[in-house]
Amino acid sequence: QVQMVESGGGLVQAGGSLRLSCAASGRTFNTYAMGWFRQTPGKELEFVAAISSDGGSAFYKDSVTGRTTISRDNAKNTVYLQMNNLKPDDTALYHCAAKVRGLGRASDYFRPENYDYWGQGTQVSVSS
Repeated sequence: QVQMVESGGGLVQAGGSLRLSCAASGRTFNTYAMGWFRQTPGKELEFVAAISSDGGSAFYKDSVTGRTTISRDNAKNTVYLQMNNLKPDDTALYHCAAKVRGLGRASDYFRPENYDYWGQGTQVSVSS
C-alpha cells in the first residue's frame, strides 16, 4: 500500500503562485509514474500534469502549460507542482496519484483510471 500526503494548497489572489508537494511512502518511489489531478464539486477529475518515474518526461494540460511545472525528487519520495500566474479557474481540490511500475504511452498519463494510489488532496483557491 502506498500512502501519499499532499500539502501546499491555500488561498491566493489571481496572478499569484503556489507550490504543491506530495510525499509518498514506499521503497520504490523511483519506479512510480506520478500525476496531479484536480476536482471541483460536481465535476469529474481533471488531469493537470504528470511526470515519468525518472523525471525525464512531463505532460501538462493545455490550459496550464507555460505557467505550471511538475518535478520530482526521488531521494525524498516527493513530487512537486509549481503553479504560477494562477487564475480563478484553477480553484479546485488537487490530488496527486501514483502508478506503481510506471506508465508506457503518453496518453496513459492523462487518464485517472490508470493510477493505483491517490492522496486526499489539498485545496487551492484563487480569488479574482
